[in-house]
Amino acid sequence: MDSRRPPLSPAYRTLPEYVRHWAEVTPDRRAFTFVDHPAPDSRGVHRTLTWQRLYLRVRALAARIAEHAEPGARVALLCPQGTDYITGFLAALTAGTVAVPLYPPGLPGQGDRLVGVLGDARPSVVVTTGRALPEVTDFCERARVTVLAADQVPDSAAFNWQAPEADSAATAYLQYTSGSTRAPAGVEITHGNVVANARQALAAYGADAHPMTCVGWLPLYHDMGLVLSVAAPVVRGLLSVLMDPAAFLHEPARWLRLLAAHPQALSAAPNFAYDYCASAVTGAQKEGLRLDGVAALINGSEPVRPGTADRFQAAFAAQGLAAEVHCPSYGLAEATVFVSAARPGRPLGRFALDRDALAAGKALPARPEDPRAVLLAACGTPVGQRVRIVDPVAHAVLAEGEVGEIWVQGPNVGRGYWNNSAQTKRVFGATLGEEAPGSWLRTGDLGTVLEGQLIVTGRLKDLIVVDGRNHYPQDVEATAQDAHHAVRRDRLAAFGVPGGAGGAGGAGGAGGAGERVVVVAEHPRTTSLADIDVPALTQAVRAAVSARHGLRLADVVLVAPGTVPRTSSGKVSRALTRTRYLEGAYSAETAV
Repeated sequence: MDSRRPPLSPAYRTLPEYVRHWAEVTPDRRAFTFVDHPAPDSRGVHRTLTWQRLYLRVRALAARIAEHAEPGARVALLCPQGTDYITGFLAALTAGTVAVPLYPPGLPGQGDRLVGVLGDARPSVVVTTGRALPEVTDFCERARVTVLAADQVPDSAAFNWQAPEADSAATAYLQYTSGSTRAPAGVEITHGNVVANARQALAAYGADAHPMTCVGWLPLYHDMGLVLSVAAPVVRGLLSVLMDPAAFLHEPARWLRLLAAHPQALSAAPNFAYDYCASAVTGAQKEGLRLDGVAALINGSEPVRPGTADRFQAAFAAQGLAAEVHCPSYGLAEATVFVSAARPGRPLGRFALDRDALAAGKALPARPEDPRAVLLAACGTPVGQRVRIVDPVAHAVLAEGEVGEIWVQGPNVGRGYWNNSAQTKRVFGATLGEEAPGSWLRTGDLGTVLEGQLIVTGRLKDLIVVDGRNHYPQDVEATAQDAHHAVRRDRLAAFGVPGGAGGAGGAGGAGGAGERVVVVAEHPRTTSLADIDVPALTQAVRAAVSARHGLRLADVVLVAPGTVPRTSSGKVSRALTRTRYLEGAYSAETAV
């Protein structure tokens, strides 16, 4: 799978060069707008930076950073979502330092991760805002690191300061992985990587040829949020309008109103967000909402489910939403973010595959109505990079229709993992021989190619193996959440544990020798545990999983909302859920 497009013009090597260019060419045009929602019923307060104003603020903060950090030193961003976050990120790059996109202390469930990342990155400077300064200063007290408030640096700091010469091969930032299957690791993304990936994404979604507005709520410390809301707009000179993730979760209609307010809007969200909008946006909120101007909606979270796109389309077709704007996409932090995508303006690529054949490594067609069919969305094709499906053991390229590990090669692939040469060699230094020379990135994701399109089937490390057969956990989870209304959608984890292992309250469950399968699921916030017939729910889940997958569940554990751990990017962490289950962290009262 290969695709190449000519580079965008102008062709600079780093994001700071693009900021300077747009400040000189279009100084008064809007660059970034943050829509704040200070109260639950707020319709939004807009705060905007023009390109000229952005350039001045970036230079001022970069000059102040340079007073405390040498080129190549790490600068951690512990800012709330907003324009100061963008200024801080671009200032760190402009100063020749290495940005570390993070978040302020207090993000629920992420305190230990923040401590671990700061300990690994060892920043010389921490950038935050005046509002968050007290808690960030307290949090960083033991680290003895300089803390700067971006909004408290005067414009005059930019005067007479000379930025270091741009180097596209230098590391621009460390993108720490979300840690869904392992401890967080910092991926070294060079200036050349992020500019290349921004161009690739712009070309994939048509923003290289047509003016668009980037609209987003994804956190800027996440790879997809950073590239789609910051890097791509900077490279193309587009307006980027963003809001806080919490504002979206509180009222998803806010995101849709921003899409409606900006013609030719390009936006991205994980799969759950589209389901959430379809179920949570009320009829009253839809009144007067027009979505016929939306250019592309990226669905960039595994697994991308065709049913989700259908539900979202059905929910907002009356508002003028075109079905062809939904773009399933695939990417990962090690490749900056973007790898492949379905193109806007084309029907959704959907495939019904035989579940048993898929478990055996073959993508064979099945009837969509067959209960043993797996319905998957195609993630299109790459732009400016190469993708191969490879046998993860033999390291041989597989033919179309065979399932293997997804390998990637291109200018967007990061340098490696910060301070981890062994892991860098294993993941970034794979080879395929003379037929495909050079180093390849092993993604750890499983997929296949059908009709020239990439289909992601699961995560190699998450595979559940029972009696020699492979089962994809997201497939089991989809069956479980459809089995009973009191299983909260996209807030459950299926995983394997050793035979005889203890679980919730030390429950042994079915099994013995070999791997046993467990489902831990939250119930909805709108329903109390006392109102749920837990035995009936458990029976329904067990029966559905048995009928569709031929699996006998060892345990079904129903837990309170917010109990199933998630990564910093919002995905359910199966690995951590499994660990907590084995430690007996879940109440025996809800394990049946």
